[in-house]
Amino acid sequence: MHQDSERHHASQPPAPAPQPGTLAELRASGHEYRGVREEIRANLLTMMRAGQDPFPGIVGFGQTVLPHLERALIAGHDIILLGERGQGKTRLIRTLIGLLDEWTPVIAGCEINDHPYQPACARCRRIAAELGDDLPVGWRHASERYGEKLATPDTSVGDLIGDIDPVKVAEGRTLGDPETIHFGLVPRTNRGIFSLNELPDLAERIQVSLLNVMEERDIGIRGYALRLPLDLLLVASANPEDYTNRGRIITPLKDRFGAEIRTHYPLSLSDELTLIRQEAEVSTGAELPDHLVEVIARFTRGVRESPAVDARSGVSARFAIAAAESAAASAIRRSALAGPVVTGTGPEPPVARICDLPAVVSTLRGKVEFEVSEEGREEEVLGAMLRRAIADTFRSRLGSVDMSGLLAKFEEGGTVETGELVPAADLLQRIGDVPGLAKIMSRLGMDGGESFGHAAAALEFALEGLYLMRRLSKDSTDGTSVYRT
Repeated sequence: MHQDSERHHASQPPAPAPQPGTLAELRASGHEYRGVREEIRANLLTMMRAGQDPFPGIVGFGQTVLPHLERALIAGHDIILLGERGQGKTRLIRTLIGLLDEWTPVIAGCEINDHPYQPACARCRRIAAELGDDLPVGWRHASERYGEKLATPDTSVGDLIGDIDPVKVAEGRTLGDPETIHFGLVPRTNRGIFSLNELPDLAERIQVSLLNVMEERDIGIRGYALRLPLDLLLVASANPEDYTNRGRIITPLKDRFGAEIRTHYPLSLSDELTLIRQEAEVSTGAELPDHLVEVIARFTRGVRESPAVDARSGVSARFAIAAAESAAASAIRRSALAGPVVTGTGPEPPVARICDLPAVVSTLRGKVEFEVSEEGREEEVLGAMLRRAIADTFRSRLGSVDMSGLLAKFEEGGTVETGELVPAADLLQRIGDVPGLAKIMSRLGMDGGESFGHAAAALEFALEGLYLMRRLSKDSTDGTSVYRT
């Protein structure tokens, strides 16, 4: 899965477009016409038989959402994805582009991508009759056959379906001429996939304009006696109606969707970890250790499951992604203000530590909707859940590790001061040599050749874990923490 704010990844450059440039050449090439649903169905089945992933980058939906989606696409159904915010609905929809043929022929210059074998609009029917086999053919890439609109209350029928173009009328055409029409987003995506995000936000009277598109597969504009057969797959996304108080999907429109598929947040910790690693754009040069990613994943899951949080609104995957990016940014800030760790090979990259997480809580507060009873306690509640996530990660990673070497540093009343602006080298110097450090780092996924920054991150995590296990005490003020017995 992926969150709705969807990040695009680099892809292979497209292959060159095919060569046929006229209707006669296209026929001679052996090209056969097939509708977009048949095209998607055939390509999906080919990928499934070859063991390829039809939905790259989608995490955690393999045994739940994707089987339903595959059945819907094979059946040729229009689809609505229902789920709370940040569950990857838009990202999933955008992967459908990969199920289209890489290139498809169109009548050159057609606004609605008519196929050369089946001209539909008035303009294409006219020039097809005039030119015959010399009808010019153009080619459209799969990426150009996807249309997307965020439904907003001010969206009009003209935006989606079309309207009279006053410029064309001013050119001398009569109002009765179908070529005076300016097509909207839906017909311009003819022979492709059209996505309508947050469908309940679309005014009900505008939703009515989609009824013919989905059932009769045609459109009507203003007073025109126009039948324009459309060949497209319509996919919509929406929050569950029990949460979306802004609007609703009218019953006749819901009835026209062949498949209603519920999405969800990651069901397992491993999926949550994969999602964060895949989607978080960590600033160049910074490093985010695995144990910190696990803390963020457990923190996110804890917030979602907390009775203090409004479960109907959900906690977006963007919550975890923003936390990971902010923690890495905090490490870069520390390096800029306190100076980087410099070794014989030059400055080391900054490494995020546990001390970078508490500051993240306040910046994430706006991403969570709390129950009314928790008003005013938001940061306190989030702070408690972060500490629980750190404790759970400590038990999982270091619960069976011998910490006597680290605890011995405090037996004679010693203290260790750390904080978000304390450089790694300073922290290591304050702690001194720690027997068993290699074992701690190994259990955290770090090998013996890691940097000072990794060693400091491991030791600080161990100190915080020992504090949460009540084996050390801690005094915290203004971003600085002092650990003692």
